[in-house]
Amino acid sequence: QVQLVESGGGLVQAGGSLRLSCAASGRTFSSYTMGWFRQAPGKEREFVAAVSWSGSSTYADSVKGRFTISGDNTKNTKYLQMNSLKPEDTAVYYCAATADRRGGSYSQTGLYPYWGQGTQVTVSS
Repeated sequence: QVQLVESGGGLVQAGGSLRLSCAASGRTFSSYTMGWFRQAPGKEREFVAAVSWSGSSTYADSVKGRFTISGDNTKNTKYLQMNSLKPEDTAVYYCAATADRRGGSYSQTGLYPYWGQGTQVTVSS
């Protein structure tokens, strides 16, 4: 079992930056694939980025070049650094984890059995 807790959301002006954190407990995070997703009001939850258990990262086209996943295995925590934020990035951001090792982009919500509670990110224009 894995428990995930996100933090770091908030209100920021367009062009600004935020760093989200996802702290894991219960299992060693480094052996899991970890994903970030977001959900805006009235929209479906969508893939943002993922880092696989093998260390490879994938990003949605909408955030590529602006967002970066990193991690600190000593703290069992993953981060999502978000730069050049846009109003359309406004959403609740969720981290998720899976022990799945089939490969691929890990962009599907159904692959992830473990989810955090979400953290709100609001980007003002």
